[in-house]
Amino acid sequence: QVQLVESGGGLVQAGGSLRLSCAASGRTFSRYTAGWFRQVPGKEREFVAAINWSGGSTYYADSAKGRFIISRDNAKNTVYLQMNSLKPEDTDVYYCAAAVDLIRGDSYYVTGWYDSWGQGIQVTVSS
Repeated sequence: QVQLVESGGGLVQAGGSLRLSCAASGRTFSRYTAGWFRQVPGKEREFVAAINWSGGSTYYADSAKGRFIISRDNAKNTVYLQMNSLKPEDTDVYYCAAAVDLIRGDSYYVTGWYDSWGQGIQVTVSS
């Protein structure tokens, strides 16, 4: 497993942008698939975006397509989520996750597939 720490959250007005970062430590993070999820208290954690170990393949939830961009810098052991055109409904706690397995089918979509999770960070979008 790796240890993950999110940063970059906060309060932003609708239409604004935020960039979340997920710094990893521990084993070789460059071998891991990474993902971002979000969760409102009382609801299930939902998939936002994922990126394979090399950064060559990315995957997005429909709600994120065209607005969010996931990327990674393996030299820095960091994954990013650039969030643009933010909406009040994007208000959530965002979690970074990592999986040592290669992506198979839509495995990246499933919370149980991931081995490691960050503590979560609050993103609030005001109207």
